[in-house]
Amino acid sequence: MFRGIMEPNELQEIIQIIRSASTKILEIYNQNFEVQYKQDESPVTLADKIAEETIINGLIKLFPEIPRIAEESFTHDTKLPATNSPFFLIDPLDGTKQFVNREGEFTVNVALIEQRIPTMGIIHIPVTNTTYWTSGDNNAWRQLGDNEPEIIRCTKADPAALRVIMSKSHTNEETESYLESLPVRERVNAGSSLKFCRIAEGKADLYPRFGSIMEWDIAAGHAILSAAGGSVTEFDGRPILYGRKTFRTPYFLAKGILP
Repeated sequence: MFRGIMEPNELQEIIQIIRSASTKILEIYNQNFEVQYKQDESPVTLADKIAEETIINGLIKLFPEIPRIAEESFTHDTKLPATNSPFFLIDPLDGTKQFVNREGEFTVNVALIEQRIPTMGIIHIPVTNTTYWTSGDNNAWRQLGDNEPEIIRCTKADPAALRVIMSKSHTNEETESYLESLPVRERVNAGSSLKFCRIAEGKADLYPRFGSIMEWDIAAGHAILSAAGGSVTEFDGRPILYGRKTFRTPYFLAKGILP
């Protein structure tokens, strides 16, 4: 089944589910909470688990026929969706390190994958009550609180003065070597999937990632950035395909409109 553009009422229902999860995240964020650590030493909290449960239950009611792959419930034994069939990718709390450190730069991400590419994507920032989304109609939107939504677009980069956005907690020699070969005017850091949002709204040009992360970390941002006129590919230009057996991404380059 290929859905194409998601209906406006369906999209808004998913956004409301995400905002409900975000309310529960903030309730925990504003009190003392326990931090546990996974096998890969990444942190996880009760907020991650409650938000995931809220989103999954909401999506089951709306779309019982579409499988869901979510960060906290994923294991190597998780049944994978059939090749090319649609499925949801869910990151209930992207940027748990920022959550734990109370830095505010964490998000809730949901994407719909169709024929191995993200078509619909929603990113919500609980602390600022800001939502970014695309329904798959080649438009990207941003809504600040209850204000009217506005279309966002990537800006055309100055090829002699690139604005690079980087991960707050992940960089390495490969990244530094790559950036040395570019005419970089400005380097800024951002947590979670905010990097995709900043490029989509024209505040940065480039996000290089020399390191593998999970598909649910980038799928919603990929959909939004693509709808805003940008792209997410491997460094050789090959498309990023979703639904890999391990759900790990290759190295990638997210960018706005480059000459």
